[in-house]
Amino acid sequence: MKIFENQQLIEFNTFKVPALCDRLIQVESEGEIPQLLQGGFFDAPYLILGGGSNMLFVADFHGSVIQMLTRGISVIEESEESVCLEVAAGETWESFVDFCAKNHYYGVENLIGIPGLVGSCPVQNIGAYGVEVKDVISSVSGWRISTKNNFEVANKDCKFGYRSSIFKTDWKNDVIITRVRFQLSKKEHFTLTYQGLMKEIENQNVTLNIENIAAAVKRIRDAKLPDITKIGCAGSFFKNPIVDNFVKDKLLQQIPQLVYYPVDGGKSKLAAGQLIDLAGMKGVREGDAGIYPFQALVIVNYGHASGCEIRAFYQKVQLKVYEKFGISIEPEVNIIG
Repeated sequence: MKIFENQQLIEFNTFKVPALCDRLIQVESEGEIPQLLQGGFFDAPYLILGGGSNMLFVADFHGSVIQMLTRGISVIEESEESVCLEVAAGETWESFVDFCAKNHYYGVENLIGIPGLVGSCPVQNIGAYGVEVKDVISSVSGWRISTKNNFEVANKDCKFGYRSSIFKTDWKNDVIITRVRFQLSKKEHFTLTYQGLMKEIENQNVTLNIENIAAAVKRIRDAKLPDITKIGCAGSFFKNPIVDNFVKDKLLQQIPQLVYYPVDGGKSKLAAGQLIDLAGMKGVREGDAGIYPFQALVIVNYGHASGCEIRAFYQKVQLKVYEKFGISIEPEVNIIG
């Protein structure tokens, strides 16, 4: 492993905000983890860092930041109909999805273009265009920090929910994920429930195959989302709020064009982006912090905004939505500091 003292993290978070940590520890082999657990690094504050694409630093971090840099994609089991892949936590999500598309392994093509590392994907239960990663994960392996024991958790025990999992709730800040297993189809199978994706494919008049679906998703994402190599952001900043149906029905009287999706338990999921847009915040900029003009869910750093300035801006967005609709929208991004 590599250890860097008093490390600047501006290049390790996609918001590109400056923040120092006492030390950055880069783990290059899973075999280094027992040494890490026994080394006293977890006796003081610590942060497990993935690709830095789902966090906002609002202050320096006084402790150890631990980053998994392990790599590798292995075929564990394979039949005529399916394949089980085991992927190291430090593998980039983009390289994994590219690998699956090239080998015609079906199930994650709708998730192309999402930044970050494979080890982070089960924590947040990442999702896009009608697919969530819980649909294809078979198990997650790693180490519990509190017990210093390794674990393997099957999908059914991961407590996956909307942008949530056991790793974000019961085991929050107590795991180092090392490997994720995915069960994917080798038979042609697509998820085309997202209306915009089907429309994009129809407009292009292309054959329905994994390459064209992945390309369509990329075009949709590129049209709506900024290039994180040029504009600091963390993708979708807010969760879509889930409300009781009576709240949704009341909102429908105020907003006849309200976008909503039925969920279990007599509730509905609302489109946070629509609420932000209707609250008049889409495209608004204050200093170098703002809402991206082409996607109201995305808060961006246009240049040199600090984490505190971005926090003040997103809190203003929350307030505007609440004042207009009485709906609270919560960050999907983790706020550090």
